[in-house]
Amino acid sequence: MNTLVSSRDELVIEAGRAERQYWHDLWRYRELFHILAWRDLAVRYKQTVIGVAWALIRPVLMMVVFTVVFGRIAKLPSEGAAPYAIMVFAAMLPWQFFSAALSESSNSLVANGNLISKIYFPRLIVPAASIITSFVDLLISFSILVAMMAWYNYWPDWRILSLPLFIALAFGAAMGGGLWLCALTVKYRDFRYIVPFIVQFGLYISPVGFSSSVVPEQWRLLYSLNPMVGVIDGFRWALLKGDAPLFWPGLLISIALTFILCFSGTWYFRKLERTFADVI
Repeated sequence: MNTLVSSRDELVIEAGRAERQYWHDLWRYRELFHILAWRDLAVRYKQTVIGVAWALIRPVLMMVVFTVVFGRIAKLPSEGAAPYAIMVFAAMLPWQFFSAALSESSNSLVANGNLISKIYFPRLIVPAASIITSFVDLLISFSILVAMMAWYNYWPDWRILSLPLFIALAFGAAMGGGLWLCALTVKYRDFRYIVPFIVQFGLYISPVGFSSSVVPEQWRLLYSLNPMVGVIDGFRWALLKGDAPLFWPGLLISIALTFILCFSGTWYFRKLERTFADVI
């Protein structure tokens, strides 16, 4: 897009200025980002009896179910000497963050339709703020993992220093997927019903309740086309003292797919952004 820039009596036509200005506006509207993120957190736990404890109860209940079904009934192996419950919960942390971020961000623009149609601001702020609320839940859930490690007397080693890298990878996958689903939900409201199915289906094709090592070797690369496989394996490698071996080709595939997902999601979101106010 070309933008007209005037300076006294001069009129300069500079190609691409509006595009560069957009990313500058993201920083200028950072206070709005903080307000929306804080509002989403407050609304989520408003008038609830136990408040933020819901962020702890859900992953704990799922961890118990997966431990009983896969560990006790199906007799699937754990990762090395790691207790099966800790192995499952280490995978539950990134998956809960990813699934909640997709669900929240996909409907974020529609839920803020009144704001979108009245004032200008970079629309990218809305899904980004909704993902931050899911990230706060992730940080809260870490307290349960610490309590479980104390109970089993099983503590991570130096590999935990790499955990922020895998958190960033999970954040990138959630952001890229969230931007795609957010834009598609505005354009096609059917996606409000498709997103829960995607999240539910993704749970069963991701190594949450079981170890990736049970997947046959000839299928590991194909299985790694799910970007959350590399994220979950990375979390386990960082938290389980290396008892969960890291499948490096699969991790590289996850990194590449996350990058593609973020780039394409941002591109598609920006492509449809001009129409959001009219469609909503």
